[in-house]
Amino acid sequence: MQDSDIAHRGLVLLGCGKMGSAMLAGWLERGLPASSVWVSDPNPSDWLKAQGIHLNTDLPASPAIVLVAVKPQIMKAALPSMAHMAHSDTVFLSVAAGIPIAGFEDLLGDDTPIIRAMPNTPAAIAQGITAIIGNARTTDAQLDQAELLLSAVGQVVRLEDEAQMDAVTGLSGSGPAYVFHMIECMAAAGEAQGLSAELSMKLAMATVAGAGALAMQSDDSPEQLRINVTSPNGTTQAGLEVLMNTDNGLPDLMRKTVAAAANRSKELANG
Repeated sequence: MQDSDIAHRGLVLLGCGKMGSAMLAGWLERGLPASSVWVSDPNPSDWLKAQGIHLNTDLPASPAIVLVAVKPQIMKAALPSMAHMAHSDTVFLSVAAGIPIAGFEDLLGDDTPIIRAMPNTPAAIAQGITAIIGNARTTDAQLDQAELLLSAVGQVVRLEDEAQMDAVTGLSGSGPAYVFHMIECMAAAGEAQGLSAELSMKLAMATVAGAGALAMQSDDSPEQLRINVTSPNGTTQAGLEVLMNTDNGLPDLMRKTVAAAANRSKELANG
């Protein structure tokens, strides 16, 4: 990681659970010095204790970035301890779901650069995707810095408006769980056709992983890839006629699924 400002001024993690640890591992692998990282976490893992970072010690007065990765329900209790770092030179980068930028501005002041991010769980293997949006005080250079950090665990996209974050939450934030359930359902369907549970699950997982990798690497769109594998009156067409049914197939079900998650995200933000 080639960001001299972070290496010089330091990076603070408020909370370092699974997501924070995945990010930290990515940064350290990319060359961020452990001596430049401060972590505040009441229950640090054994892995975290072994990384050589500053753990639960006095924090720098003016770090480059404070990454807020605590659970939303304890945010109001934890964040005030960071308020002394709230000024125009320190960016607060939040990966806490459901808390809008305005919520941080209430706690830290609206003159503080705040970036809201929505990563997803494949970040644990550096295959995630994260959407970011900054407040009015955030500069392009600070957004670039945040994108550099978050790219350690996957792709990064920038939103045009914070209102888009609810849709992102419903699609990519919650989306891995939808895919995991699809794997479960495919495996169960294979069992119903006479396969063993172990073999059916292995086939389902490999099929989803392989199809996703092909979609990412191919120059063809997912639609074209679907067409390519669908022979007229063949087995795939027979299956797709069920899956793509306009009345009760996957398109309508997926619209309802993403909408339900997006609406819950709005409720949490307003709650």
